[in-house]
Amino acid sequence: MTERIVVDPVTRIEGHLRIEADIENGVIKNALSSGTGVRGLEQIVTGRDPRDVWAFVQRVCGVCTTTHALASVRSVEDALDIKIPRNAQLIREIMNEAQFVHDHVVHFYHLHALDWVDVVSALSADPEETSKIAQSISDWAKSSPGYFREVQQKVQKVVDSGQLGIFANGYWGHEAYKLPPEVNLLAVAHYLEALEWQKEIVKIHTILGGKNPHPHYVVGGMATPIDINRDNSVNASQLTQISEIIDRAMEFVNKVYIPDLLAIGSYYKDWLHGGGIQNYMSFGDFSTGDVRDTKLYRMPRGIILNGNLNEVLDIDLRDPEQIKEFIDYSWYTYDGNSGGGKHPWEGETTLKYSGPNIPYKNLDEEEKYTWVKAPRWRENPMEVGPLARIMVGYAKGQPEIVNIVDDTLNKLNVPLSALQSALGRTVARGLETALIVQWLRNDMDALLNNIKNGDQVTFDRTMWDPDNWPKEAKGVGWMEAPRGALAHWVGIENGKTSKYQMVVPTTWLASPKDNKGQSGPYEAALKDTPVIDPDQPIEILRIIHSFDPCLACAVHLTDLKNKKTTEIKLS
Repeated sequence: MTERIVVDPVTRIEGHLRIEADIENGVIKNALSSGTGVRGLEQIVTGRDPRDVWAFVQRVCGVCTTTHALASVRSVEDALDIKIPRNAQLIREIMNEAQFVHDHVVHFYHLHALDWVDVVSALSADPEETSKIAQSISDWAKSSPGYFREVQQKVQKVVDSGQLGIFANGYWGHEAYKLPPEVNLLAVAHYLEALEWQKEIVKIHTILGGKNPHPHYVVGGMATPIDINRDNSVNASQLTQISEIIDRAMEFVNKVYIPDLLAIGSYYKDWLHGGGIQNYMSFGDFSTGDVRDTKLYRMPRGIILNGNLNEVLDIDLRDPEQIKEFIDYSWYTYDGNSGGGKHPWEGETTLKYSGPNIPYKNLDEEEKYTWVKAPRWRENPMEVGPLARIMVGYAKGQPEIVNIVDDTLNKLNVPLSALQSALGRTVARGLETALIVQWLRNDMDALLNNIKNGDQVTFDRTMWDPDNWPKEAKGVGWMEAPRGALAHWVGIENGKTSKYQMVVPTTWLASPKDNKGQSGPYEAALKDTPVIDPDQPIEILRIIHSFDPCLACAVHLTDLKNKKTTEIKLS
């Protein structure tokens, strides 16, 4: 007998996601992923000055703000062939690296850890034993029995109050949890520490970008005045502050996050569900020079198909035959028709809702069932994100990636294939955090060295005047965001934005079926996963959260004709 279970909304993510899964004999046989929210940004930039677009599109999300701004300015600079000063490039890298480190730590502790950590179990832990475990895996200062006893007492007070707050609605006591109480207590303590720590690293954005979220960028460089001797510029004191924040970030990642990740992962080595399609794509990023020279990327670019690490294929984001968005199962229309895919430079965002009254009726997999489009590379669904980046980097032999992967697999005593799972996806996110926090240190040192040698330039006005622009131009700005490959495509005519499309990581990951009936990564990853208790489907949360969904980024639309936000009425 087949039973359909519904998780709506999937919690601890950004945006609105509905998962429907058909379970037969305790195993997921089929799954549907539906983005249930519609919001608007892409259309409102049409007709605007392309130098202003970054400020609009970065508001697609309250988490990934800096990544969308950066992709946007890169797209305009690509269209107009603008090269930015080295200091501006370093500042952008530093801000993106800070975003990655912040985002990945927050994801592990606050969005995903509770799928593996039983908070209530921590109440029965022996603080003495937790202290021994903590000191055996790290020399982090906060590791005394008294410290863990205090944390335990805090959690007990929350439980006794009956108002669980951030710990509400968990499947506490579920038999899928495998950690002993002492490791649960260790993880809960660091969950609370990470809440405090994450407030510090974002100060890098406030210093270099003016604020967080939504830091400032500018086409042609950065609006970051540097003068080590002036109070109203980024001066010596603020540069020292940034450097100290980076040092503390390195310490937290290397002494708290990574040891916790490996300790928790060691108890779940046999939980290798959620591998999915095993097609991996990375646009590449973290350049040591011009961002358009992909040979300079520390995080390599490439495509892996069907898990074949012996061949890494090239990507051309300008090729209309490579990346297309399909809408066969999405609530959109192309020129009045649903058939065929479109490259983003030719893309459309035209609503055509035809779904059920979602809160009360299940989705129909034979009809359209989501606001998320189905992007494909050469008509193949692709996984993007930390695992994809690690797999591409490993296959291309990037030494830092190969070394950290091999070392981690040896510590966990698992094969490379173990990474192709929900747990492996979570481990990959931690490994790249360890790499990126070091790159953050390196890039900050390079910036300090430039400034020390007298270079304080962060902006180039050469192509700022639209009178110097071609009558028509188009460009694409790509990058790696924490959740995966991100690109913005722009068309410019007579100094104005004539076309704009974004294809974001969660669009790739949460996509529905395509014209060939191929499932997107979420749907594919859920298939064949055993579910212990359909009333508490923690397995679905583990798999979906391992991708770190951001549905706010995946769907974006507004109604320009009526000058108002589009209203969708379900009937």
